[in-house]
Amino acid sequence: MKFQMAPNSLFAILLRSPWWISFAITAGFVVIAHALLPADYALAVALGSAPFFVIGCIAAWRQLRAPSAKRVAATLESIRAMPWSAFSGALEEAFRRDGYAVARHAGPAADLELTKNGRVTLVSCKRWKVARTGIEPLRELTAARDARDAHDCIYVATGELTDQARGFATGNRVRVLQGAELATLLPGVSLPSQRAARVARD
Repeated sequence: MKFQMAPNSLFAILLRSPWWISFAITAGFVVIAHALLPADYALAVALGSAPFFVIGCIAAWRQLRAPSAKRVAATLESIRAMPWSAFSGALEEAFRRDGYAVARHAGPAADLELTKNGRVTLVSCKRWKVARTGIEPLRELTAARDARDAHDCIYVATGELTDQARGFATGNRVRVLQGAELATLLPGVSLPSQRAARVARD
């Protein structure tokens, strides 16, 4: 069975963080080990920190390929302009490309149900146009996750989260999908005027 990293595990969080954080953790382990331990033990600790170095390399590679700030802004503008049917369809297609089985969720707190390698993830995305999200939608999503006995949940937003909502998401294993990560997931989205301009150039 293919290994799937839990979205809120340490390594998953590091993959979404700036690449240099993983390298700094690796360097910290090595420096502290060499300062405090005999050479043989220090080498073992250095080798043990190799996964952080690998994660740093993967994060750097992904971030180098990430869309520019201008491209992210343009994609988010396009996403906000989409009707629900088009946005939900594009999101479903993107998750399927990532290997998920996608179904509509029946309850009001979540919209999609993703399944991959036996793990179920609920996705709330119907409030994607909201400029600023508070804690309540996230609280409802976690309640739906627990009621469904799902493993994870994702909240999709093109706007900002309040500090309280972001703290709740961090403390309750809610992955917030927004900004560059959302733009990377939906790279082909564009406004009708942008599509027409591309066709004219071609």
